[in-house]
Amino acid sequence: MSELFLVGNASGFSGDRIDAAPPVVRALVRSGKPAALFFECLAERTIALAQIEKRRDPEAGYEPMLERLLEPILADCARAGIPILGNFGAANPVAAARCVARLARRLGIEDLRIGVVTGDDVSGSVDLGNLAAHETDAGFDMSSWTMISANAYIGAAPLAEALSRGAQVVVAGRTSDPSLAIAPLMHHYGWAEDDWQALAAGAACGHLLECGSQVTGGVFWDPGFKDIPDPANIGFPIAEVSPDGSMVITKPWDTGGLVDLRSVKEQLLYELHDPAAYLTPDVVMDITGVTMEQLGRDRVALRGVRGHPRPDRLKVTACYEGSWLGEGEVSVAGPNTLARARATADVLLQRVQQRGLARRARADLIGVSAVHDSDDGALWRSYDGPEPPDIRIRLAVETSTRDDADQAAREVLAMLCCGTAGTSGARWRVTPRLLTRSFLVPREMVPIEVRVLEARAWN
Repeated sequence: MSELFLVGNASGFSGDRIDAAPPVVRALVRSGKPAALFFECLAERTIALAQIEKRRDPEAGYEPMLERLLEPILADCARAGIPILGNFGAANPVAAARCVARLARRLGIEDLRIGVVTGDDVSGSVDLGNLAAHETDAGFDMSSWTMISANAYIGAAPLAEALSRGAQVVVAGRTSDPSLAIAPLMHHYGWAEDDWQALAAGAACGHLLECGSQVTGGVFWDPGFKDIPDPANIGFPIAEVSPDGSMVITKPWDTGGLVDLRSVKEQLLYELHDPAAYLTPDVVMDITGVTMEQLGRDRVALRGVRGHPRPDRLKVTACYEGSWLGEGEVSVAGPNTLARARATADVLLQRVQQRGLARRARADLIGVSAVHDSDDGALWRSYDGPEPPDIRIRLAVETSTRDDADQAAREVLAMLCCGTAGTSGARWRVTPRLLTRSFLVPREMVPIEVRVLEARAWN
């Protein structure tokens, strides 16, 4: 085929903007080209959080904004023949499919064909204790941890199969992010599962688009140094992919943000540990020969991606309940703020230690040093810059029980009466800590199932 195929993205993570999709869909429809739209909604811990929700409610555990994401564009995509793919199934793809079906019936498109890809959840079928740990996670004693979830990163082939069986919406759980873009390209161009060169181009497309507006100026934006127009209405990306694997990255013309060589280069290198060997379930991508060219406003051409055979094993990320996080915050303001904040932070740490509540504790002086500091507070202890007008003190503790975390976090409340002058605004909270570890599993141990039914049949 000589015709371009367009791939649009409308979400880079769970909780992304729910109004991102309509401008992308309008642009895809206006193009008159064959196209697909994908939503990337998962991070490492998102499925674990979804699994906790599923325990509370068997019909929960998928992207909570799913209906809001799809309602503005579902009918338009169905009418235009633009398939929608997403890993918004999270821990419960079947329940997500039922949600999409309910929406479709409400919109009067009961014949909408919905595909579901399952099998990535290996928590009940694979003994992780007998598997090789990912090299960064080797050597940890997990015997006392309680598993919440274990999901394999599956590739594009089952998603492409769902499309070949007529699915107009494909719901999946833990897919690889780039696979959401590879799948419609495989389906449209008929790429084979071992066409490494073509699959690498698809992986580059998916990698550039997977984080949504990052490639169109989000995160890239640095006011006064790297400005972008109309950031409140930043557009989400579209890739125009040619049969030879070359592509142009762009965005809807009537949206904010930008696409230029700088933003595309930053996103291409994002999370890329080895430019010659970016591992995905579908292919090993090599960008060392990539060239780019600015073709005009918001249009960057990319070519030269190379591909190598896919890995023999799939990555499995497991999440565990390991401990509790207690957080408390309190503010100080006015004259001598820095000295009072330091003294208050020291008292909080001393109180937690005296009471034997925490495995680990740290205090941060937000406004002085927090993001780049260490547990011992070396930066805020040695700070000698201008006196801040106010400082927010954050106490964070890791404990073995919820009660210990609550008791430690509540120490900030006592500082309103037992602390330095001008201390106010205490608040605290307790949350379970989710610990993640990664393993490598043979592909044959991850059986994938694909189902495609009309909306009226998903009950």
